Amino acid sequence: MLRRTSIFFAVLIGSLGQEAPIKVDVNVVNVLCTVYDKRGALVQDLTKEDFEILENGRRQDLRYFARDTDLPLTVALLVDVSGSVRWRIQEEKDAAGAFLKSVLRKSDQAMLLGFSSTLILWQDFTSSTATLGEALERVRAIPFRGLPPLGQPMPGTLLYDAVYQTATNKLIDVSGRKAMVIISDGLDNGSRMHLEEAIQTVQATDTIVYGICYESGFSGCSFLKSLAEPTGGRMFEAGKKMELREIFRIIEDELRSQYALGYVPANGARDGSYRKLQVKVRRGGLRVRARKGYFARGPKAP
Repeated sequence: MLRRTSIFFAVLIGSLGQEAPIKVDVNVVNVLCTVYDKRGALVQDLTKEDFEILENGRRQDLRYFARDTDLPLTVALLVDVSGSVRWRIQEEKDAAGAFLKSVLRKSDQAMLLGFSSTLILWQDFTSSTATLGEALERVRAIPFRGLPPLGQPMPGTLLYDAVYQTATNKLIDVSGRKAMVIISDGLDNGSRMHLEEAIQTVQATDTIVYGICYESGFSGCSFLKSLAEPTGGRMFEAGKKMELREIFRIIEDELRSQYALGYVPANGARDGSYRKLQVKVRRGGLRVRARKGYFARGPKAP
């Protein structure tokens, strides 16, 4: 999203080699990306000069660059606690707890939200893995129990509402790197928001989405994929081929190997249009995963 925001980039000061944060208060498009070689291994030794960003096919002036260790990380963990996935709750709690303990550093923070026919904030943002662990212990399934009274709405699984509310109420004003991890069967039932609205809103927060999908009789994995891929994230299918802990390990590795790129777009028009992004690396044989675009600020934005 193009917006006036505060972004922290770490730079080297003179010949001392000391890192110090610089606060940049400008209209910047932020792009987080990961780079892989031909074997699928993460590449972590690239510099600013190795990258090129195109917006709607036009090359941009890359002004800001940082590696993952230079920027704080915020994780929003969204867990489906509806009856359809109740048999996986304990495994989710164990794997998520290990993931948060491993990935969070002192400058990082995470939150935990459950969604079923309602949204439950089990834990707001905190850097304490102990507090997050206690919140995970409170997580429980909230199954569908019979039909509601006449005239009352049917219970559902508010996946899209969970994504939308987390993006607008929790992530929009957070600086640094942001990741949303969604554990669900991907099926939404009853959300006021549509899939397209959830995608656009989470894109506007510069957040990468990872979806972890459980196959069910009516698979919604394609919906999680649609949420994740436009942001530069991806969807994993949890099951016999790939266990939950292995998926969290891959996500952790990617979060530890990100590059943060920033530029002020040459097209400064505040027209609310969708701008396509393409991130390239000059070194041959490498593949980049990054978000596919963003929505420019509209004319009425402050």
